[in-house]
Amino acid sequence: MNTTTSTNASTYFNKTFYDRKLLDTAKTRFVHANFGQKRSIPRNSGKRVEFRKYDLFTPDANALTLVEGVTPTGQNLSQSKVEVEVKQYGAYVEMSDLLEMTAYDPVIADSAELLGEQLGTVIEWVTRDAMNETTNVQYAGGAASRVALTTSNKLTVAEVRKAVRTLKKNKARPFFSALDGSCRKPHFICICSPDATYDLQSDALWQDVSKYSNAEQIYSGEIGRLFGVVFVEATEAKIYSQSVMNAVNANTSTSSTFVLKNTPTPKEVAYLSTGGNKLMVGGTEYTLSPNNPYTPSTRTVKLTAAVSLTADTVVYSRDAGAPDATTHVAPDVHATLIFGADAYGVVDVAGSGAMETIIKPCGSAGTTDPLDQRATVGAKVAAYAAKVLNPLWIVKIEHCVSA
Repeated sequence: MNTTTSTNASTYFNKTFYDRKLLDTAKTRFVHANFGQKRSIPRNSGKRVEFRKYDLFTPDANALTLVEGVTPTGQNLSQSKVEVEVKQYGAYVEMSDLLEMTAYDPVIADSAELLGEQLGTVIEWVTRDAMNETTNVQYAGGAASRVALTTSNKLTVAEVRKAVRTLKKNKARPFFSALDGSCRKPHFICICSPDATYDLQSDALWQDVSKYSNAEQIYSGEIGRLFGVVFVEATEAKIYSQSVMNAVNANTSTSSTFVLKNTPTPKEVAYLSTGGNKLMVGGTEYTLSPNNPYTPSTRTVKLTAAVSLTADTVVYSRDAGAPDATTHVAPDVHATLIFGADAYGVVDVAGSGAMETIIKPCGSAGTTDPLDQRATVGAKVAAYAAKVLNPLWIVKIEHCVSA
């Protein structure tokens, strides 16, 4: 009997190892994805997952006053639910048979690690963007809106205290344990960018992890605590940057279209290709046409109204901080999130949304690979979604940062 074990066979024997390497690498990217209420989506149950939270009982002194000897009517538990549709995410790399003959297994391990980092970042972005959809927004320095924020409107201790006050007034529930289940003092979580913590750490009230009065289990990435808030730093924290900074190429006369002077960046293309977006030309705001607002081949922008424009007039968007009066360049705006338990929900990637390594050895493609020359290593997240469950329990502080 032939007992030879091929590299193809060993690949499948080691699949558990590759899956674990993929998942472990991906989880090192998680910050936003760590603290949500977790749900798994059962098989054959559709593409929507349901997150639930209990509705609070109404505190009514008159209704709760007892009459001697009379049993009151019992209360019923009720829940609110939020549904969200899950999506799949995945990628793969292709390798040749020559590479297989020289270093097949190490390449698989390396590929799994790289794919894990890539997918982990994507899942982190999906969660981050969902959390930032909360309607409970606080603008630093009392600014009226994002576009009013200047470089002087930084994250401060006063802003943190204000956010905590908001959460407490909204009866947000604090966290009582670390991710491993160990007990901690009640606390809210703050996810912030390294630039935001740079500004905070100059404050005398800042207490970094090394100065905690009582040793506690800390979160991965935890950098300090302040006023009952545990700060966790995230390199992928949301930053709102100005999407468009360009210019008019030539004079126009009563036309709804004009040509950009400079080749637009991918971010500019994305913004200009979205009908209904607002666009500043000089000091006047216009609206992009809902139909074919941007033609890449000619760099042509289409507006909803016919206008006359002058060559070299600055074209820019107002989707970051306050634009400079002369250059119209706007500062980046950072989003710092402070929240309580069950403020948002996620599909657990370790559950039915698990990451999976998919290995296709040379020859597995049949007639599409007639000379057995190509193999692939892929990774997939079967199902994932994130959603804010209670916007009152999550405060987004929008602010600028020090240079």
